[in-house]
Amino acid sequence: MRVLLVGWFSFVDGEATAGDVLSLQAVRSALADVPCDVAWSPVFRPGELTLDDAAPEAYSHVVFVCGPLHGPQLRRLHERYAACRRIAVGVSVIDPRDPAVTGFDVVLARDAPDAAPHRDLAALPPCAAVPVAGVVLAPGQEEYGAERRHDEVHARLTSWLARLGCARLVLDTRLDHDDWRCFGTPDELLSVVGRLDVVVTTRLHGLVTALRCGVPALAVDPVWRGAKVSAQARAWHWPAALTAEEMSEGALDRWWRWCLGAEGRRAAERAARDPDGALLAELREALGAPPR
Repeated sequence: MRVLLVGWFSFVDGEATAGDVLSLQAVRSALADVPCDVAWSPVFRPGELTLDDAAPEAYSHVVFVCGPLHGPQLRRLHERYAACRRIAVGVSVIDPRDPAVTGFDVVLARDAPDAAPHRDLAALPPCAAVPVAGVVLAPGQEEYGAERRHDEVHARLTSWLARLGCARLVLDTRLDHDDWRCFGTPDELLSVVGRLDVVVTTRLHGLVTALRCGVPALAVDPVWRGAKVSAQARAWHWPAALTAEEMSEGALDRWWRWCLGAEGRRAAERAARDPDGALLAELREALGAPPR
């Protein structure tokens, strides 16, 4: 017996969802004592075993995991692995007469017409928690002219972020009551920021909103030699801040570890307890209003 595990994550024109991969992990765990290979799309997992590499004669069984049973990809799968016993598990059956469905020897559906549903397999495998990182990037800021390094900084920063084992949450400090994807009030933004483990930002208010919530921030100033982001880091006495010329993968890695460690969290919490109202006092003085 040798089993080939496939799913929509195996097709070049398919896609890999978190639910698909979680279901795959559950199946692999259940078949831990059975020799199994997984076929991946070369788009999603370059260098891994693909359907083209997985010779039909090498397998006794093909198990299709998760997703709906429909479409020409599945019909081609049945043709290629016609000599194998084919089983579908944790799938949705839309039309039981579809050749994509009838081509399987066994269908263990999570939902099908006139059948009681089963809980999806994605609920089963244990998962390790990873840091949740809010990412707040500055807009173009053309006012900085030739000193702008936004495109270069953002390309390098996002490439670095892509290889980290973390959950990345892209945030925008711009408010918009008409766009449901945007925050409508500052309180909505702060409610999200306060639940993060870390903020990675090239924007002044990305740094400020993180620190006022007691959340460590790794800030990169996208202006050559530093501008308002660097100045704000100095005002907060916040060490995890780099200029465009200081940014390197080594420096980012070092401050990332610091932000996620106990020292970074304590520093952020201290910053949140020490607001600076000096400018407001100076405003009242400039207006001739009595001190408060």
